[in-house]
Amino acid sequence: MKKTLLSIGIIAVLSASTALADKLSLDSLSRYLNELSTVQSQFTQINTDGTLSTGKIYIKRPGRIRFEYDPPNNALVLASAGALAIFDPKGNETPESYPLSKTPLSLILGTSINLARDRMVVGHHYDGTATTLTVQDPDHPERGRLDLIFTGQTPELRQWIVHNESGEATIVILNDTQNGTRLGDQMFNIPLEIDRRKEQRK
Repeated sequence: MKKTLLSIGIIAVLSASTALADKLSLDSLSRYLNELSTVQSQFTQINTDGTLSTGKIYIKRPGRIRFEYDPPNNALVLASAGALAIFDPKGNETPESYPLSKTPLSLILGTSINLARDRMVVGHHYDGTATTLTVQDPDHPERGRLDLIFTGQTPELRQWIVHNESGEATIVILNDTQNGTRLGDQMFNIPLEIDRRKEQRK
């Protein structure tokens, strides 16, 4: 989990009056996230040890996400049917599995998002360029937190930062994002992926 999920450099802070004027509201961010049906994007990931990974991300709301890592990483992360599965290409066919509801990604993938009433939202600020939303499990803050970074008056998710339980940050920057693309359900099917990998090992 530490190497497989998500910050970017420091940006100059403008005056407080400008920040108040330009910060994206929780209502506008809720509308943006609720209107997302499918998303496809290239990503660059900055790992905690300073190395870089690249790949593609696919989102199909509600409840589904797929991270495909390019070689030599070749890892795969899938979320569907309430579970988050991490496939290690060097390990077993059976992935590490976690309840999706126990991860901050559940905020993005939820059926109906109301950030103003969501107990997971613990931070909401503007730095002069981007609005950052910070979320974590309110009952288990020791599990880490997730920063979602949006730009533009019409919100667009540009990157996110995962802070793990040790305080280490993993950064994912989105590039060439496309909304509304057709994505098949099989892309997110965890049992199907397990079976496919078993067949490959025969």
